[in-house]
Amino acid sequence: MDPISTRKLPELSPAEVRRYDRHLILPEVGAEGQARLKASGVLVVGAGGLGSPLLLYLAAAGVGRIGLVEFDRVDESNLQRQVLHGTKDVGRTKLASAIDRIRDINPNVSLEPYETALTSGNAMDICRGYDVIVDGTDNFPTRYLVNDVSVLLGKPNVYGSIFRFEGQLSVFWAPHGPCYRCLYPEPPPPGMVPSCAEGGVLGVLPGVVGALQATETVKLLLGRGETMLGRLLLYDALAMQFRELRLGKDPSCPVCGEAPTITEPIDYDQFCGVHSPGTEQSTDVAEVDPREAQERIRNGAYLLDVRNRDEWEFARLEGAVLIPLPELSDRIDEVPRDRDLIVYCRSGRRSALACLLLAASGRSSATNLRGGILAWAEQIDPDIPTY
Repeated sequence: MDPISTRKLPELSPAEVRRYDRHLILPEVGAEGQARLKASGVLVVGAGGLGSPLLLYLAAAGVGRIGLVEFDRVDESNLQRQVLHGTKDVGRTKLASAIDRIRDINPNVSLEPYETALTSGNAMDICRGYDVIVDGTDNFPTRYLVNDVSVLLGKPNVYGSIFRFEGQLSVFWAPHGPCYRCLYPEPPPPGMVPSCAEGGVLGVLPGVVGALQATETVKLLLGRGETMLGRLLLYDALAMQFRELRLGKDPSCPVCGEAPTITEPIDYDQFCGVHSPGTEQSTDVAEVDPREAQERIRNGAYLLDVRNRDEWEFARLEGAVLIPLPELSDRIDEVPRDRDLIVYCRSGRRSALACLLLAASGRSSATNLRGGILAWAEQIDPDIPTY
């Protein structure tokens, strides 16, 4: 495998020779390979669970220029897995926290922060100047956008994803193999796949997957070894099993196929009907705020919880009936047709989809609880545990 960058290689300073000594004695790296890392630029999208090990190891390895796209703030619930941030950082922007930590790891790295959501309007400009794009996101809107822009720019996309106890890893590089859309041509319906905030994630899982992403990135920059191009790695932490699937390029892929229909970046909401990160959500589902919902419940409204059973055991609203969203289609006859219906989940995304399913079955009174049980805890009952 040839290295990504062909630009003139810089010299290593005496301090860098000391710092990277364990790299320099590896024949597969050596002084030339370390200089390649120094000359390279990598864009990491996200400074959360996957971004934490990614950024730490890329900086420690001596990647010369690291771009970081992140607009979120550190929350206490992040600390169980996002090891880039500490207790002292709660409330700070993740970008500021990440910069402090990376500079402590390796002050030789040039950091290029982008405190913004990646959108169709800025993605090409942000991604264009880097050798490798690394996807450290946890949502479908940005994941598809990262893929499409990587294809349009001809750059490798080091992909990783995590959920509960399972992770995935691959390298997508359209000129040389498949892209993410060859594997998943279209995103799932809005709310069908819970986020890590809704479904949970084992804290050490992103450490494993993110470290593997960093490994693939370094190999691409060095031009050494066999990458995950054309392969998908599946990791099951509970079983401690790794499985590998072969991936082929899809000739009908809408972005990298023989007759592409996607020729410029598009936002997720343009082809999937859900809002992109950093934008306002638009939906045709009727919504109700917690205080109005409380009054309607007192007047006999039917309260439907569509979260999973573990969430139900942890916290619930009094009088609610549980039918997890994946079971709703099969159990929809259990929901009355002649009652005022209020549907809730953790934050309002899964319950919005549930309302659409209920309306399609003739239950047009279904109303989504805006903000879910989190909003109820904030506005109505602070004793309800939040997660």
